[in-house]
Amino acid sequence: MSITARFIAASANEADKPTGANLYARCAFAGAVCCGITHGALTPVDVVKTRIQLEPTVYNKGMIAGFRQIIKNEGAGTLLTGFGPTFSGYFMQGAFKFGGYEFWKKTFIDILGLETASDNRTAIYLASAAIAEFFADIALCPMEATRIRLVSQPTFASGLVSGFTRLLKEEGVIRGFYSGFGPICFKQIPYNMTKFVMYERTSEAIYKTIGTPKDQLSTGTHTGINLGSGLIAGICAAIVSQPADTLLSKINKQKGAEGSITSRLIALSKELGVKGLFIGLGPRIVMVGSLTALQFAIYGDIKRMLGATQTIEISKN
Repeated sequence: MSITARFIAASANEADKPTGANLYARCAFAGAVCCGITHGALTPVDVVKTRIQLEPTVYNKGMIAGFRQIIKNEGAGTLLTGFGPTFSGYFMQGAFKFGGYEFWKKTFIDILGLETASDNRTAIYLASAAIAEFFADIALCPMEATRIRLVSQPTFASGLVSGFTRLLKEEGVIRGFYSGFGPICFKQIPYNMTKFVMYERTSEAIYKTIGTPKDQLSTGTHTGINLGSGLIAGICAAIVSQPADTLLSKINKQKGAEGSITSRLIALSKELGVKGLFIGLGPRIVMVGSLTALQFAIYGDIKRMLGATQTIEISKN
């Protein structure tokens, strides 16, 4: 069956399903929930990862030892430092990331036509993910700056509202919230591009190997495929974006330093070297691989619950 025929025959009740802004709003909500939940749940891992990046001479015995050090010295509650900005920031980011990805993918398909889009689907996945992530990072950056400040300086504030307010008051919007916008884009855009293209191509390969039409597979099978594809996508994305993640933590550790963001990034890169840029990769692979797998599983399940399953697929299955 041709791509076009499969799309047209996808649903006998297409008129009853959401389209346009209604559809993308549902995708955005599913993305917001899956990102907020997964990033929030993995806050303890992120705390340890950030400490390893910021204080490698203190936290130099790996992730498990890092957990033990923090609990022993500061108490278990410290592992939840930054939960508020983490959940809030990634809830907003997830809406733009997933909803935007579906929107831009459909836009490129409309421009190119379904057949041409299918032949160039990897390029469409990459472009859609990059554009969506740029806007998602605008929403994420203030919360990420607040989170890193809370983790790196435990006495800075007691939580999201007080930390956000103090950062805004003392350093302003640009220097306080967006001094890390360059590195966050440098981290998140390649991460998101890798994440979506690896997920799409991995799930496509799995469905092709199974051979059974998607509409004949159980919900549990779809969820399992989403988990497996998401895990592979997350591991690849973590490796690609690790250097920028380290730079982002360093940039946000202290009050804005002198000089442009570019000059500071170059100086930090030279200071850290290749090995230093990949400090904390192990914990980050665990964190990103797990949360990406869960994200795609939750995203797919919520889309099904909301009846938003008719987004166009351009795979060759």
